[in-house]
Order: sequence, then C-alpha cells, then structure tokens
Amino acid sequence: MATVELRDVGKLYGDTRAVQGVNLSVADGEFLVLVGPSGCGKSTLLRMVAGLEEISEGELRIGGSRANEKAPRDRDVAMVFQSYALYPHMTVRQNMAFGLKVRKEDPAEIARRVNDAARMLELEPLLDRLPKAMSGGQRQRVALGRAIVRQPEVFLFDEPLSNLDAALRTQMRGELKALHAQLGSTMLYVTHDQVEAMTLADRIAVLRLGVLQQAGTPRELFERPANRFVAGFIGSPAMNFIEGQIEDGAFAAGSATFPLSDLGEATEGGACTLGVRPHELLVQGTDAAGLSGRVGLVEPTGWESMVHVDTDLGRLVARVETRALGTIAEGSAVTVRPSEAVHLFASGETGAALRHPA
Repeated sequence: MATVELRDVGKLYGDTRAVQGVNLSVADGEFLVLVGPSGCGKSTLLRMVAGLEEISEGELRIGGSRANEKAPRDRDVAMVFQSYALYPHMTVRQNMAFGLKVRKEDPAEIARRVNDAARMLELEPLLDRLPKAMSGGQRQRVALGRAIVRQPEVFLFDEPLSNLDAALRTQMRGELKALHAQLGSTMLYVTHDQVEAMTLADRIAVLRLGVLQQAGTPRELFERPANRFVAGFIGSPAMNFIEGQIEDGAFAAGSATFPLSDLGEATEGGACTLGVRPHELLVQGTDAAGLSGRVGLVEPTGWESMVHVDTDLGRLVARVETRALGTIAEGSAVTVRPSEAVHLFASGETGAALRHPA
C-alpha cells in the first residue's frame, strides 16, 4: 500500500491541454474515484499514474518517491481495464499467473497467489476455463485476480464495469467495495457514472475540461458542492437550476418569489442561480403558492416517481413517493416550490457556490 500525490500535474498533446494543474493526494488505503463527463481528462490522469502516458508538467509521487521517470513496471501499480484485456488462448489460471511468470517468480509462490486470489473472488471452479467460456462478470473477476496476484501498492481501475449490464454492475460494485475492505489497498478508480462513484468512493474527485473542480467525500460533494458544475454532476436525478436574482431577502425568478432565511454570500439585487435537489422540490395543486406549471412526464421507478414539470422558467424534476402522487398525472396543472433546503450559485455555467442549506 502507498500514498499517491499529484502536484500541479498537467498533460499536453501539442497545443491541446488535456489536464491542467491537478493537485490531489490519495491516502494510504484510500478508495478515490475520479469522475467527470467524457473528455474531462480522468482516464488520461489515471494513465499518467500508471506510466502509460508521459507527464508533461508537475510531479507524481507514489509511496513518497518521485515516479515521473519510472517505467510502468517499476511503479508497483496494477491496472484493470474496461476491456478486461485477457489472453483468449490462456485459461483463467494462466491469465492470472502470466505477469508473475514474466517476472520469474517462484512457481510455488505463483500457485499460492493464484489460488488465494481465486478463492477470494470465487473463481476456483473456473481456473481451467478459457475466457470465451465465461460471462462478462466472470471475466472482470479474472482481470481483478490478475491485478491482485501482483500484490501492488496501488490498484488503478479504468471504467472496469462499463461493459456489464445493469444487474452485473450493481453486483460488481458490491464485490469491489468488499474487496477494498478485505485488501485495504490504495485504489484509484475512473468512471463517468456518478452513482457508481457515490457508492464506491471514500472520496470523489470531480474533473471538468482537465481541471479539478472539487475533491471530497460523497456526502460533502452532494451537500456542499463547490460550484454549479459539481452540483449538477453529483446526484441522480440531477439538481434543478433556476436563474434569478435576490430581491428583498428572497430569490425572485419571473413571477415567483421564494423567501430565504439565509442568503449566504449572495448579495441583495445580485443575479444568481438557485439549485434545488429533486427530493426538495414540492409538487402541489394549483391553489398552493409557488411556480405554476404543467406535468409533462411522470416516470415511475417503484416506490418513488420522477415528476417532470414544465414551467415558464424551464422544466423542473421532482422526486415524489408514488403512493403520494394523488391527482398528479401527465398533463395536469400544478404548482412547484422548493423547500428551504436550496443552494445558491453565482451566475454562469460553473458559478461558485454562494449558499448551502444549513
């Protein structure tokens, strides 16, 4: 196990800056997840830690030692890829043992590590099978086993679950969480799926256009996002945003006014953006105070439903208990209003946070 430190790390492809000035520390034994939309630089950052991409700027330290110039094999990291990257002509046992054989490890030690990893991942009945005779989830376990037998200081995962169906993804998330608890190893994990990040991570680092936006625990990012981008990326369904301004101690947008007991850093008369999570958006009858709208879509998901309401200020999404829908149906007229638990952000696409709920 080891710490990983990124100090002003950047990556240039000619004149294109893919990663810019990232400062990030991963503690010994921590499970850190890198998230962001496609093209944000998260996989590039992971590949720089692995040594598969050259670091253009800054310094990488693994276990306290500078690693910029070290070859991938000398960094004591193991990487699990999205595509599994198994040798199709080798059995599970041979795939898991291959890296150790290349390093000329003792055959008895190789057999012990492979057997231990197979037991941990419940692969013992499959050790003599070829990859083509296994499911996607089983192949991903083999890829994990191949990393485990190396006993690296740092595990790197590049969207390892994206090729699996929804049920398998959920199952493998639980298995990865249990694996981390069992091994206690340092893990860096890349995904574009924020639900995956929230369920797996000790901490999450959010990137946008190669720039680190915020790093913190899942709860910190959900409850106290640093800016509008993080607020919109973390949480499912996504946070609702309404453009407006502060007037007489309230948030005003169009004909609607929402009183606030605390304005945070927002200033009277200043333009800002109100952010409200779907579970804090109340949907009521037309006789209630709030913003008038019409239900455009109701998405039942079981015990709760997502109610999409079209208003003069845009479409807003509310999370409502299905049994509490009552007369709320597609096409019905309603009013919506946020609870007091709202966020305020400076105007602009990635405006800084001005207020969080108490």
